[in-house]
Amino acid sequence: MDWQALTLSLELAFATLLILLPSGLWLARWLARTRSRTRVWIEAAVVLPLVLPPTVLGYYLLVSLGGHSPLGRWASDTLGISLTFNFMGLLIASIVFNIPFMVQPIQRSFEAIPHNLIEASVVSGLSTWSTFWRVELPLAWPGVLSALVLTFVHTLGEFGVVLMMGGSIPGETRTIAIAIYDRVQAFDLAGANRMSLLLLVISVLAIVVSLVASGRFAPASRARQRP
Repeated sequence: MDWQALTLSLELAFATLLILLPSGLWLARWLARTRSRTRVWIEAAVVLPLVLPPTVLGYYLLVSLGGHSPLGRWASDTLGISLTFNFMGLLIASIVFNIPFMVQPIQRSFEAIPHNLIEASVVSGLSTWSTFWRVELPLAWPGVLSALVLTFVHTLGEFGVVLMMGGSIPGETRTIAIAIYDRVQAFDLAGANRMSLLLLVISVLAIVVSLVASGRFAPASRARQRP
């Protein structure tokens, strides 16, 4: 078992959640409520990582952020950091390819909230922030939980994008998915099987926890919607 790769993958997953959750909540709520004509284009951009092959997405990220790109040179000259082939590169890639997994479930949950509840909270004197915190977020919580689980599990298992952006540097960019690939390439099928089984167990447990928690919150959410 490559515990170093597993630890790196877990750190990457939690860092991705920490960054994507607040921004994903804001974007999902905006998409659920806005009537802007730009909505369709922003939704298309959100969904794009789902339809692009991972290696294609990774290639464009590598070209856009590599040392020969304007942004890559600026980061190197101004900040003294590299945006590729390190944990920073993995994190950027993880954030980009997980956007749809974070945004879409939350957006659907916000869209399912009856608009009359929002109007009632405004009439009752609640501010926009209070309405979001006390009315909308509790009702959207099952979608938020699903987004967290999907993002976490997807980060652990992603291969193509992280390989393009980080390579396979032990202790720095070799995630558990890449470690499995390396073990297969070395004909260490027993090692690959152990790591694959661990990912399978983690994924199943995460999904079960999500379903159980959603089942607990869903009745309360439906009860709040009753007149």
